[in-house]
Amino acid sequence: MCGTCGCSGPEGQVNIQKPGTRAGLEEHHHHDGLHSHPHTHSHAHPHEHHHTHDHHSHDHHSHDHQHQGKTIIEVEQDILRQNDMMAARNRGYFEAKDILALNLVSSPGSGKTSILERTLKDLRNQLSFSVIEGDQQTMNDADRIDALNVPVIQINTGKGCHLESDMIYNAVKQLSPEENSVLMIENVGNLVCPSMFDLGEKNRVVIISTTEGEDKPLKYPDMFHTSDICLINKIDLLPHLNFDLEKLKSYALQVNPELQFFEVSATTGEGMESWYQWLKKEKEAAL
Repeated sequence: MCGTCGCSGPEGQVNIQKPGTRAGLEEHHHHDGLHSHPHTHSHAHPHEHHHTHDHHSHDHHSHDHQHQGKTIIEVEQDILRQNDMMAARNRGYFEAKDILALNLVSSPGSGKTSILERTLKDLRNQLSFSVIEGDQQTMNDADRIDALNVPVIQINTGKGCHLESDMIYNAVKQLSPEENSVLMIENVGNLVCPSMFDLGEKNRVVIISTTEGEDKPLKYPDMFHTSDICLINKIDLLPHLNFDLEKLKSYALQVNPELQFFEVSATTGEGMESWYQWLKKEKEAAL
């Protein structure tokens, strides 16, 4: 089990596949350090009922929980340390190739894939794009991107609820993005776990829709704190919703005063031009 969030199993299978192929690269995803400690003491005593309450049994029980808690912390630190090392390697590769890598994060249903699709359609003649799609199952999103003739690869994480830097490393080896291009990484829909895992991206872009409620930044502060850009999607629905746009921004700025906002609609295209201008400017700055 993942020591940081509880997702997946110790040998969760990750599938990396290009659209139109029968099978991609299957890897048994091990979190380094996970097998050395976590199951040594966790199941030895906690659920045994001895029906005795002597002082010795309570001391042993307490010691067991203390040891288990320490082990979990050690495993979590090791997982994140290993992830950060590979993220640094990814970042070095992207910088050497002048690739602008963006990590798109959101909760399910925010319109993340729709924003990505519209961006690719409108800018594919101005910028060179490639895409890594992250989902627990299916090739659906990758197929949508492939239909636009944009290079794309799908990472299916199985029970895993986030992408990690080694997955990106392996996917990039297959994808081979062009030099001086933009790599869009669409993370698994989740506002909790992806916040902890650096993928080597230049910028993290959090997407929230007007149908989700203004308090999302307060409920999921780590995600908004670690993001650079906030796209507020589905603004075309504002007349029909009880949603306070300024309250959302205020909450988000409490968490991250440096956060930059773009109010957009992937459906109508409203506000997308400002997002495009930022994207093009960021790409030029990366050269």
